[in-house]
Amino acid sequence: VELVGDGAHALAKAREFRPDVIIMDIQLPNISGLELIEALQRDPEFEPVPILAVTAFVGKNEERRIRQAGAKAFMAKPISIKPLVAAINGLLGEK
Repeated sequence: VELVGDGAHALAKAREFRPDVIIMDIQLPNISGLELIEALQRDPEFEPVPILAVTAFVGKNEERRIRQAGAKAFMAKPISIKPLVAAINGLLGEK
């Protein structure tokens, strides 16, 4: 597990760490999680890496926007551990 608290550093850290799955908060400092998901999906190195998006802001179209950006799964905050682990295991099983 590698934590990144600032969206501006996320892509560089992902290149260094090479994750099997990415858990992306949508509300990040400096760059939105949606922008990062789109950037990751445009990059051939990360296109196959599944992304689980999490957000506290669950608007009517939010999940649709997040999935259109390229996230394979979506969870609304607050998140419980068991559903989070199940979602991650599901994404890793798809890979």
